[in-house]
Amino acid sequence: MIFYFSGTGNTKWAAARLAAATHEDLISIAPYMRADDSSHNIAEPFILKENERLGFVFPVHGWRVPRLVREFIRKMKITSDATTEGNKKMVRKHPFAYCVCTAGDSIGLTIENLNDTIALNASLQALGITEVSASYSLIMPESYVGLPFMDVDPKEREVRKKSKSAQELAVICEEIFDRKEGVNRLVKGPIPWFFTKVVGGFFENVLITDKRFHVEKDKCVKCGICANVCPVGDIKGGHGEYPEWLHHKDCLTCFTCYHHCPHHAIEFGNQTQKKGQYFYK
Repeated sequence: MIFYFSGTGNTKWAAARLAAATHEDLISIAPYMRADDSSHNIAEPFILKENERLGFVFPVHGWRVPRLVREFIRKMKITSDATTEGNKKMVRKHPFAYCVCTAGDSIGLTIENLNDTIALNASLQALGITEVSASYSLIMPESYVGLPFMDVDPKEREVRKKSKSAQELAVICEEIFDRKEGVNRLVKGPIPWFFTKVVGGFFENVLITDKRFHVEKDKCVKCGICANVCPVGDIKGGHGEYPEWLHHKDCLTCFTCYHHCPHHAIEFGNQTQKKGQYFYK
């Protein structure tokens, strides 16, 4: 079972490759966290099959696990379909749990942030999962454009990153298939505690907001793509309508709406003017 969240597609690509390699179910987290999607109920427990691996695949936001993913892990319920002999449950080793995170550069203490979140979930603890047994980071093309000095990667660097990450992911898939424990292949970067604790806190408290997003109406063709791709349903609109951000505090500032706009009609304050766009193709 693989739980994943993806905005611009880097993580969805990695999660799909993992699902193909392990032959295990791929489950998108976002629908379970949307108030407007009654077809997904997080209150219902997920059933982990016998010998099934448990994976968490997500992008790094501000050197941390995205808020939406942390909230999902805290709230989710998961049980095992362990067989029973009479009234006695058969004892098995705890499930193999792992994570793969994608980032444009470094991840800081993202895995420690993840393990702290796992420790808050009683159903995971009941399965013997107190932390991930293996963790990996993949450096992917940059998509964060919310600060003056940050932009998408030049095309040549984007291609190099994709090629290298594909090779690394092939190895990761093999190790996860083999349930290789104790692997921590991570690009934490310099002074990881500072970026996760201090800079990450600034990201969450100040930079994660939909209030700076706006549409340039002279460029917008009212195609509705931005509303359709928003993973948290924070944009009202559709074909024939200008987009309107709902300000319901679920926005992750993942820039999925910005990157998918075919006419570059969406801006984030004045930070994104003349900047590039990227989503995984």
